[in-house]
Amino acid sequence: MSSGLVLENTARRDTLIAIEKKYQKLWAEEHQFEIDAPSIEDEPITMDCEELHRKYPKFMSSMAYPYMNGVLHAGHCFTLSKVEFSIGFERMNGKRALFPLGFHCTGMPILACADKLKREAELFGKNFDNVPLEEEETKEETPAEKEREDITKFKAKKSKAVAKKGRGKYQFEIMLQLGIPREEVIKFANAKYWLTYFPPLCESDCTSLGARIDWRRSFITTDANPYYDAFVRWQMNKLKATGKIKFGERYTVYSEKDGQPCMDHDRQTGEGVTPQEYIGIKIETLEFAADAAKIIDSSSEIDKSKKFYFIAATLRPETMYGQTCCFVSPTIEYGIFDAGDCYYIVTQRAFKNMSYQKLTPERGFYKPIVSVPGRAFIGTRIHAPQSVYPELRILPMETVIATKGTGVVTCVPSNSPDDYITTKDLLHKSEYYGIKPEWIDHEIIPIMRTQKYGDLTAKAIVEEKKIQSPKDKNLLAEAKKIAYKEDYYTGTMIYGPYKGERVEQAKNKVKADMIAAGEAFIYNEPESQVMSRSGDDCIVSLEDQWYIDYGEENWKKQAIECLEGMQLFAPEVKNAFEGVLDWLKNWAVSRTYGLGTRLPWDEKYLVESLSDSTSYQPFYTIAHLLFKDYYGNQIGPLGISADQITDEVFDYIFQLRDDVKDTDIPLTALQKLRREFEYFYPLDVSISGKDLIPNHLTFFIYTHVALFPKKFWPKGIRANGHLMLNNSKMSKSTGNFMTLEQIVKKFGADAARITLADAGDTVEDANFDESNGNAAILRLFNLKEWAEEVTKDSSKLRTGEITEFFDIAFEHEMNSLIEKTYDQYALTNYKNALKYGLFDFQAARDYYREASVSMHRELIIRYIETQALLLAPIAPHFAEYIYREVLGKQGSVQNAKFPRASKPIDKGTLAALDYLRNLQRSIRESEGHALKKKKGKSAEIDASKPVKLILLISESFPKWQSQCVEVVRKLFAEHTLNDNKKIREHVEPKEMKRAMPFISLLKQRLANENPEDVFQRELQFNEIDTIKAVAKNVERAAQVLKVAKFSAISFPHGAKTGKNIFTGEEVEIPSVAKIVEGAVPGHPGIIFQNI
Repeated sequence: MSSGLVLENTARRDTLIAIEKKYQKLWAEEHQFEIDAPSIEDEPITMDCEELHRKYPKFMSSMAYPYMNGVLHAGHCFTLSKVEFSIGFERMNGKRALFPLGFHCTGMPILACADKLKREAELFGKNFDNVPLEEEETKEETPAEKEREDITKFKAKKSKAVAKKGRGKYQFEIMLQLGIPREEVIKFANAKYWLTYFPPLCESDCTSLGARIDWRRSFITTDANPYYDAFVRWQMNKLKATGKIKFGERYTVYSEKDGQPCMDHDRQTGEGVTPQEYIGIKIETLEFAADAAKIIDSSSEIDKSKKFYFIAATLRPETMYGQTCCFVSPTIEYGIFDAGDCYYIVTQRAFKNMSYQKLTPERGFYKPIVSVPGRAFIGTRIHAPQSVYPELRILPMETVIATKGTGVVTCVPSNSPDDYITTKDLLHKSEYYGIKPEWIDHEIIPIMRTQKYGDLTAKAIVEEKKIQSPKDKNLLAEAKKIAYKEDYYTGTMIYGPYKGERVEQAKNKVKADMIAAGEAFIYNEPESQVMSRSGDDCIVSLEDQWYIDYGEENWKKQAIECLEGMQLFAPEVKNAFEGVLDWLKNWAVSRTYGLGTRLPWDEKYLVESLSDSTSYQPFYTIAHLLFKDYYGNQIGPLGISADQITDEVFDYIFQLRDDVKDTDIPLTALQKLRREFEYFYPLDVSISGKDLIPNHLTFFIYTHVALFPKKFWPKGIRANGHLMLNNSKMSKSTGNFMTLEQIVKKFGADAARITLADAGDTVEDANFDESNGNAAILRLFNLKEWAEEVTKDSSKLRTGEITEFFDIAFEHEMNSLIEKTYDQYALTNYKNALKYGLFDFQAARDYYREASVSMHRELIIRYIETQALLLAPIAPHFAEYIYREVLGKQGSVQNAKFPRASKPIDKGTLAALDYLRNLQRSIRESEGHALKKKKGKSAEIDASKPVKLILLISESFPKWQSQCVEVVRKLFAEHTLNDNKKIREHVEPKEMKRAMPFISLLKQRLANENPEDVFQRELQFNEIDTIKAVAKNVERAAQVLKVAKFSAISFPHGAKTGKNIFTGEEVEIPSVAKIVEGAVPGHPGIIFQNI
């Protein structure tokens, strides 16, 4: 749990929580969030979908359903809040807004943990109390109270990867450390218990937040719910029937320990990592170096008549003509492995991958015949295929790592910056490395020519980047990317059989030639480390498997078409999807271990956990009519059993056919199911974390376009960033972690929701700041107390016509903020909606309250009601209390309409109000300057004596300023405003000193404001009339000085005399040159004088 803010006095929070509990109970009793489609009795089933939506507007939003191996944490809560706010807002726009939520249980994590507990119970007894004393770390500490957390994760000082595995030696210890009583731990040895334990907690926690979820539509995945099981089987059959699911050998990330492909949901680390294809280059050994030869000769198991090959993994076969040596690491242990008719020299890790890719005699056998340290190979004579040099040497490279590739690196200094700098280093330090200079001193052969770097890309980039050593890792990594991109996209071959061809065309031809000649083979490994949840370092295996053919050209075109028509809320999200669609290919759909649905046509396999969760939203639309509980045990109101739900039935429901011949389900029941789907579909928006773009969300697009006609394709995806807690990454290891339950207990639902809304809306990481949660408690409580007090004795408020300046201004400001809030909600910018709809709205009230002698009753009552309505999507409990109990409204705020401006907004009035606020601020700043003592002098004003406040109101702008504005207008239109030389050509030398800062200010404004507002300098209000209307407030603006007299003088800019706006008499303008000169329309000069 977070060790952050400690709340000392919780009376205010507890008051708000009591209100929240009251209304959560009432909403449940009123079935507020149970949303149905118009019945077929009200509107015939023949009514067109578009007409149905026009007559009965709807909105459906969902989030990626949470995995049931623990309770929801703050990250889940953040995503959920985005759905929540959108649902609340759309309800207030008169739409039937549906928020369903299911529970994901598919995959191996739950079963893996349960199986561990089974094994441990067999070893240590059902209470796990027979553990050897030196091994058990937690037996003496059994928490009395349950602490509901993710019990597949261990709470200790560790990384995220370790957290998923648990640092406890045994699974039962992890359970104990997470607060599960010892006597209950054994229950979790049954995987089904997890499915009954966590979903109710998820519902309870979401309800405590005030979530507007229609729980009738909730379900768990896997065959534990036979209805959802049938739905997934239908999906798989449809995808297979349309050629989207295929069978064959595919390279896939694989866990040897688990004996099956390791998909994203099965991983501790490496989510999104896919197989990386290399070309394994067979570099023949001509003569081993003496130390290696000695080791090999001493082995009786090695057949000396066979050939030995160093296998170098490369991504660039087209560069092999330029090989000048081959590198190994002096510190890595290599194996000599039996490859059938020859021996391979690689790391054991690489050969393990090969043994699962039909590249070795026996699958899964990767024991070396002999192990040889890399340093022993230095000096070995070799023949590298395709190289212009018939004989090369094995040389040392200290940056070779054992966890990438094969541990063997072929050297092409013409095009690899790493190879180029390493060969230079070896040549200059040959004695240090124990090698002969002639082993490395080969002429670098140009292989290709690029537009920017010529014939020797690597040399040019190394010199450009000023790379001095192989130890310049960051610079070399950058140089490597540049070299590859430049060579591939702009390079032309200048050597070899494909001379004259573009590199991107020649690459695959060279690859095919080398494979056909037996000089190379295709080799795969994970593009970066993947650790399974069982703790296995995964490999790539060539598997016979069922796979979904993502990336197939026609299907991909449909997915792109769908993406183009979607609302994605941020350009970064679209870019991310386009990138994934560009590289995403086949995806294994089957597995043999875990929980889930069996493949209908091959039941020895399960559907893997991402493939059964890509298109579950259609099932939400009908679930409540099929069953009454999460598990489908209780038949729903239509009386349909799970075995009656056939593929034909689903086809009818989802408008893929118009009749069902072989069914005993009544037609009216089928029509009711179809109506629910056709009404709520298409899905308006799916909301998830941005980390799901590479898999879940992209699969969501692919599956929808494969299963449904275009009119039912999803309309939007909103991806949010991760949630930080108190500006730090959430982590159990540091204690900076909160569950949803803990958040609500600490702050209450509405304060938590306000803090979530204020956390951020972009795809960048957001921040849940606990101090904001505490501030939200105080803000809501104080607003509640004030609203109660004002409405209780509203007779004290002023009534009658609204004619006073501050009344009019307050009304227009409310209207302006209402519209701004509406716009931000519509854009799903909830942080800004909160700013305008709560913070600024309350600030407007505060200013009105302080400025006016007596507030107007009608305006204040409208303010209270409007405040409740503006807050209803984000803080519904507080809004409901104000709406029902403070204002005495009938019905629920959940069904109220979102407010809109009561009349057209007068921009002139708002401009006058802003003018007054700025003027009051300027008066206080001038007061501060007047009271400030200057070095060696007294202050300009004696604060102990009364003062006269004089405002100098200029009726016109200085001529030089107007000329500058026209210069800027002209250059801005010509797009030459950033050219200072052009500016100087239009400014007189004598005006340069004051003109350039003024022009700079205008340029800054143009960068952030509407150009029309910058160039339109004429005031939208009458400055003199405004000052007359608010004279008393201006007079009271000073905070320290006692203003006994107040006068305001209007004058044409440059005049010596002006007119007192209150008396009309002609008066001399005080001779304070700087203040007089600085006065312009909208910004009067301010003078204090002792009387």
